[in-house]
Amino acid sequence: MNYILDKLIMVPIVLIALTFHEFCHGWVSTKLGDRTPQLTGRLTLNPLAHLDPIGTLLMILTGFGWAKPVQINPGYYKNPKNGMAITAAAGPLSNLFLAFVAMILYTVMIILNYKLGWFENTIYTISGFVLRFVSVNLCFMVFNLIPIPPLDGSRILGIFLSNRAYFKLQQYERYSMIAIILLSLSGAFSKIIGTGVNFVLIGLINLCTLIANIFI
Repeated sequence: MNYILDKLIMVPIVLIALTFHEFCHGWVSTKLGDRTPQLTGRLTLNPLAHLDPIGTLLMILTGFGWAKPVQINPGYYKNPKNGMAITAAAGPLSNLFLAFVAMILYTVMIILNYKLGWFENTIYTISGFVLRFVSVNLCFMVFNLIPIPPLDGSRILGIFLSNRAYFKLQQYERYSMIAIILLSLSGAFSKIIGTGVNFVLIGLINLCTLIANIFI
């Protein structure tokens, strides 16, 4: 029962994390002069426009997955390689932003818990959801920064590679995709990335508690 409840809680978190991530890819690409995301219906916060069935399911079950990649046309950028990197970086940064906003909310929860003791159970439930939201977004951010195609990290890495080396790297996308799926199912990402993120989360909780104590 707890397992089912846990996965149900993951659904709205994953929908928000994946949708905002892909929307930001499209939004930044549009700002750089590319109208492709808008023309293909990806400049929207509607989850149905962004979700990949396999990637979304893996994200809910394992905590690591992907959305349907936003189509972009680097030909519209003044500097295609830099434009690709900036557009790619927008995704992980969007998840960092969501985690940051959620930690502000968590700090408010601590203050409210102190001020409104009778509201304690509700605040405890909400704060638990908020911390899970932070954890998922941080994991998704780190996961996407891995420098292998088709993850965002490979596009960011492109700034530091020659054109030949960059396009050679992208040729392995099909094989790396299989590896990503297998590693997600094996729980390898959860053990490595998840463990690291949990340490960071503990530090953030302590920091927020410290900040909240200033206002209590």
